[in-house]
Amino acid sequence: MQNAGQTTENPMAAPPPKPAVDLLARARRVIELEAEAVAGLTAVLDASFEQAIARMLAVRGRVVTTGMGKAGLIARKVAATLASTGTPALFVHPAEAVHGDLGMITADDLALAFSHRGQTEEILRILPYLKHVGTPLIAITSNPDSELARHADVAMILPIRQEACPLNLAPTASTTAMLALGDTLALVLLEARGFRPEDYAVFHPGGSLGRRLLTKVGDLMHTGEANPVAHEATPLREALTVMTEKRLAALSLTDDEGRLTGFYTSGDLSRHIGDAGFDVKRPIRDFMTRNPKHARPEMMAVKALEILQQYKIIQLPVCDDAGRPVGMIHLHDITRAGIT
Repeated sequence: MQNAGQTTENPMAAPPPKPAVDLLARARRVIELEAEAVAGLTAVLDASFEQAIARMLAVRGRVVTTGMGKAGLIARKVAATLASTGTPALFVHPAEAVHGDLGMITADDLALAFSHRGQTEEILRILPYLKHVGTPLIAITSNPDSELARHADVAMILPIRQEACPLNLAPTASTTAMLALGDTLALVLLEARGFRPEDYAVFHPGGSLGRRLLTKVGDLMHTGEANPVAHEATPLREALTVMTEKRLAALSLTDDEGRLTGFYTSGDLSRHIGDAGFDVKRPIRDFMTRNPKHARPEMMAVKALEILQQYKIIQLPVCDDAGRPVGMIHLHDITRAGIT
């Protein structure tokens, strides 16, 4: 119980103790050390880098990345970057490797091992297997005298002066440098392979770039019974009925050979309905737009979108090689597909 005359202090009201270090100064130092680690990588861009690229280009199988702990996380990310930019790759955990996953690595592959000190026990335990099957080894390490570096066919030495960790223990500057060097390998390989945006899109079909570069007009157009088509001699009244039934607010018009000769839209109807001589009994050829813009089924949808935007229209007839309208594509079909 509280004695008379005593006051109750609210511990939450007490100001927090001042930190023992200057937080902003420490944060700046972390950034400086990690930036130095990355900037120092230019020293690694020597003959060893060229040898690594040459071996990775020549590999018939996959680049197998490996590493333990934080270096392992970097190795996993580098494998993903390589695989998405034209170099088949996968990550193998070194601890799992010695319990059966070594079977994933063949003589056609190339191993890319990440280890700051180059003495990671789990990685060293898989080196005899790599030698036995003849799998080339590229090492990324900060220690040129390490066992990993000595056994590697190519060793790229990271110029890490110290970690950004104030205890110089937690992998920070070293893993930042590993990531930057891994990205450098992947992107130099990308250019060396002539990897194009279209190739990138093949590996990223779910992304916006993939949709833009892979989706064709033929994938989105309305075809068959859903494609509004009429002969150019059809009376306007009947043509409007067809256009209304198909619900695309547009109509492709053809000649006796079935070739596209014109196009008519609900916008045309709005513009012409008050004109002198407007008569729904007249053939629609008297009102249609002749030689209209059109698309092809194999045209990329993004190109069709450019045409629609350039001419401020919302539908395009789609014609085959003979000029016959085989479909129609609407602006909304393209935007619904996520192509903008």
